[in-house]
Amino acid sequence: MYWMFLPFRRYFDFSGRSRRLEYWMFQLFNLFVVILLLVLAVNLSDSTDKGQDGASTLLSILPIIYVLTMLCPLVAVQVRRFHDQDKSGWYALLGLIPYVGGLILLFFMVQKGTPGENSYGPDPLGPGIDISDFM
Repeated sequence: MYWMFLPFRRYFDFSGRSRRLEYWMFQLFNLFVVILLLVLAVNLSDSTDKGQDGASTLLSILPIIYVLTMLCPLVAVQVRRFHDQDKSGWYALLGLIPYVGGLILLFFMVQKGTPGENSYGPDPLGPGIDISDFM
């Protein structure tokens, strides 16, 4: 549970390194929230009178608002994942390539980080790393 919320503590932090666990748990948390918001929006919009209610309109755009507010921590954790592999954070822009960008990012996000210290900081999996260093 801790790893799901760590990117919120490091919301605007584009420096340092992040473990794969932090990235994937954050993605899982966002997936759950978006699915929950979509189900809520669909169920409440079906129960109202075909768009007559302003609350149903708000609920239909709530998942979009959530995704837009999560863009910054998502990009930040992606940049830190690239840093963990001793790559520049600018690699995150590969996701903008149509059709294959997401696959390229997926390939990089599942890769192990470089063992030991690299130019972006100490290994988050290394011995002697206190978890409070990331809070």
